[in-house]
Amino acid sequence: MKRVYFILAFTAFGMNAFGQKTIDQKVSELLSKMTLEEKVGQLVQYSGFEYATGPQNSNSANVLNEIKQGKVGSMLNVAGAEETRKFQELALKSRLRIPLLFGQDVIHGYRTTFPVNLGQAASWDLKLIEKSERIAATEASAYGIHWTFAPMVDIARDPRWGRVMEGSGEDTYLGTQIGLARIKGFQGKGLGNLDAIMACAKHFAAYGAGVGGRDYNSVDMSLRQLNETYLPPFKAAAEAGVATFMNSFNDINGIPATGNKYILRDLLKGKWNYKGFVVSDWGSIGEMVSHGYAKDNKEAAEKAINAGSDMDMESRAYMAELPNLVKEGKVDPKLIDDAARRILVKKFEMGLFDDPYRFSNENRQKEQTNNLENRKFGREFGSKSIVLLKNQKNILPLSRSTKTVALIGPFGKETSANHGFWSIAFKDDNQRIVTQFDGIKNQLDKNSTLLYAKGANVDDQDKSMFAEAVETAKKADVVIMTLGEGSAMSGEAKSRSNLHFTGVQEDLLKEIAKTGKPVVLMINAGRPLVFDWAADNIPTIMYTWWLGTEAGNSIADVLFGTVNPGGKLPMTFPRTEGQIPVYYNHYNTGRPAKNNTDRNYVSAYIDLDNDPKFPFGYGLSYTNFKYSDMNLSSVNLKGNQALNISVNVSNTGNYDGEEVVQLYIRDLVGKVVRPVKELKGFQKVFIKKGESKTVNFTLTPENLKFYDDQLNFDWEGGDFDIMIGTDSQNVQTKRINWSK
Repeated sequence: MKRVYFILAFTAFGMNAFGQKTIDQKVSELLSKMTLEEKVGQLVQYSGFEYATGPQNSNSANVLNEIKQGKVGSMLNVAGAEETRKFQELALKSRLRIPLLFGQDVIHGYRTTFPVNLGQAASWDLKLIEKSERIAATEASAYGIHWTFAPMVDIARDPRWGRVMEGSGEDTYLGTQIGLARIKGFQGKGLGNLDAIMACAKHFAAYGAGVGGRDYNSVDMSLRQLNETYLPPFKAAAEAGVATFMNSFNDINGIPATGNKYILRDLLKGKWNYKGFVVSDWGSIGEMVSHGYAKDNKEAAEKAINAGSDMDMESRAYMAELPNLVKEGKVDPKLIDDAARRILVKKFEMGLFDDPYRFSNENRQKEQTNNLENRKFGREFGSKSIVLLKNQKNILPLSRSTKTVALIGPFGKETSANHGFWSIAFKDDNQRIVTQFDGIKNQLDKNSTLLYAKGANVDDQDKSMFAEAVETAKKADVVIMTLGEGSAMSGEAKSRSNLHFTGVQEDLLKEIAKTGKPVVLMINAGRPLVFDWAADNIPTIMYTWWLGTEAGNSIADVLFGTVNPGGKLPMTFPRTEGQIPVYYNHYNTGRPAKNNTDRNYVSAYIDLDNDPKFPFGYGLSYTNFKYSDMNLSSVNLKGNQALNISVNVSNTGNYDGEEVVQLYIRDLVGKVVRPVKELKGFQKVFIKKGESKTVNFTLTPENLKFYDDQLNFDWEGGDFDIMIGTDSQNVQTKRINWSK
């Protein structure tokens, strides 16, 4: 009898071995009890009332009442153990007591802010990136957050687009690897753990390809380009189990992404078999009216739900329109059930039905409010994100015993600006964020002097502070200039047509250079800027991005050599805006330029050199690395054989350091034209001075696949160039033949 009992426990009613219902069964049971309005309510997301990340239209009294009626499934911009508990209490007054999901833009840290995302990508360090999101998830979840609207995995080739700061740059391979690291960091050991939050792959899709680099702008491209360049990070995210997707604002070939059946139903939920849910971006369902794709909110709601958008963020379209659309037969009720099911599954996976307040714990919040270990990591991560662009006279690293150092520029004593765009503001930011001035001062010897002059504002024509800055520079043994763009100049809705230093910053730099003092230029930015005069005339330049809470300490660690910089550019830096878009993995043409200055009846500008100012993958070190003995396991391969590649990298300088060894390929002839280079692998290796390491890579036919004009994904036999080097321009090359 006992044996029969256990068999029944395993099999009866689809129960698991412990006699408990599966999540799918629980959701089905709950759906059977829900009215149509309650189901639609799960598809509704509103913003809190104090902090908005889009055009606010919430009426607080109405929202609170709708929560109590079970007509809201999620809130964003509600944070803190006490605040989330209050909102959750309202949700539990609803008929079926379905808990809310709390979402927040946790983009590059929460309480502890890390470098802006493009700066993180410059580290090329997947372990550090994953750990930063582990910390962000731990801190955010302690503040009652269940869900982050990150990572942004958009590929972006146009630095005029302000949201390049939120992504990983121009390369599909690098962007995919970083996106996967972020998802793993956010979701940890799995949803339901108290230190894991739901990740969100955004913006689906091709948001980074807006015409002219203008935010929210149209995208018009071939489906082959879409599938080959812009969709792979999303496909990888879906396969990795990312909890949610977010729509992009743009239209794709004339159809807004929010109502685009091809990408949402045919690809994401169809071919890719994605089981999570899709949330609109802020108001993007209603914005289909402005696109001219829907005549009103009712038609927008119809097109969005039919296309596959599950949750409406702040459009007020679903709750107002979907019940009637179902009753009129314009929307299949099965689509409402499917969307609600996807959302409810995540609430069960997060454990919110077991304990709606499990993330609203004030003790956990207090523990994570000032976590010194997190700050220590932030300092390390910031230093690893800095890119050394020039060090011609070996001014760096500076000696701590330098008698007099001058820090000049508008960012020297900034606090909250170090966070950069998309950061969470706290009331004590001015007290806890490390300024560049303090970071440098703390590392100078006690007998050294640090002088400071602002010199100029970020974005006006006031030169009244020049004289003080020049006099300050004259008193110093070395001058550190801190220039760039304001922290709010890169981000959403921050497209720029002019990427030069704003205001009179460049004029200030020229005046300081005239003093003849050694100058170290630090550039603070969230994107590639154009700074040709500085690049040509200032011998020492560091790209410091915006580095977060520990920015001052991170910068000082590199300036004084505690950390040897090893960052590499994740985007190509143009010579001028007229060169944009410029990216390393472009196609060849029928008339390619032979060299940097070839302009005669070739694809080039007659008034500009052909190369970028700084190439993708570029970055210097205080030491020198020499590449030698590049070896291939074979130069003739067949079928599914693997190609093993090795190269010897020697540290020939005077400092221990890290080098990012980069592997590129070129498919020389294809049924469609192939890029002149494609990144297929990279390794970040630490090598002590005077030592060498052998770095190994493996390529298989899977790495050779591409989309043809019929969207077949396969590889072709033929000749390939295999390239290894320190950046996308400086490589060693060997040719192989790989027959199919």
